[in-house]
Amino acid sequence: MNTSKLKGFLYGLATSITFGLIPLFTLPLMQRGLTSDSILFYRFVTATLALGAMMLLKGESFRITWRDVPLLVTMALFYTASSMFLLYGYEVMGAGVATTLHFTYPIFTTLLMLVLFREQASWVTWLAIALAVGGVARLSLQGTELTIDAWGVFIVLLSAVGYASYIVSVNKSRLKDMHSRKLAFYVFLFTALTFTIKNSIQHSLQPLPDWESIGLVALLAVMPTVISNITLLLAVRHIGGTLTSILGAMEPVTAVVIGACVFGESFTTTEAAGIALILIAVVLIILTNRIKEGVETVMKRIRPRHV
Repeated sequence: MNTSKLKGFLYGLATSITFGLIPLFTLPLMQRGLTSDSILFYRFVTATLALGAMMLLKGESFRITWRDVPLLVTMALFYTASSMFLLYGYEVMGAGVATTLHFTYPIFTTLLMLVLFREQASWVTWLAIALAVGGVARLSLQGTELTIDAWGVFIVLLSAVGYASYIVSVNKSRLKDMHSRKLAFYVFLFTALTFTIKNSIQHSLQPLPDWESIGLVALLAVMPTVISNITLLLAVRHIGGTLTSILGAMEPVTAVVIGACVFGESFTTTEAAGIALILIAVVLIILTNRIKEGVETVMKRIRPRHV
């Protein structure tokens, strides 16, 4: 494995692990009575300010051209749709079902790459997708959450399509060579503006109730937003959108571990099986080339030779 691919896999794993920290910071905020729209507003405004401060300290340029703006707005809308529709899905259906449906985004990523750019995924990639989705389902689905709401399914699939579209646009747009911090900054900026407008129209923005809530928002904005998005952009550049999206299966694994270790939630054999499936999927993705070469070698040896 070359250095670029190794970096891509490490960035992809870092992305999924940091994204998986979202429940650690959002659950306490929701317990304090904050709505999803308020949390998303504070998350992206704080993330924009934090990333902007980081760029100022490093002396990095904020300069973009006017022709970049429509594409950045489009990418921000994809990111907004992913964040917003997933939380809306949680409100109308079980969180486990919503999480599983959202994680169909590797399938949409692969299909978008095939339809738009004629990039075909190998059988190893499709097997890894199937194992990853199956693992997420084992982690997320509970016996009391199996009632499917058609409207909820539609909403969460919009979230999956939005995230897949964001990954593909990062991978294939002319902005893919823009510095990762600058690209993330403008995506966050336009996302924050979207939630600012939405909360203003609905008059739904709630104040943060205490200093601990401010700290939680700061952590939410930095770890599973700024850091995870930068590593996502770097991962996509090194290994592409499809492989990066499959590595995202580690997100619910992180969430389950946090639930067990921090919130005292039970850890069942079903969840252990789900984690095992996801880890197998990750190993398949990392070793894709070697597996394909190994299978081809075996097939050549057992293939009958014509005299």
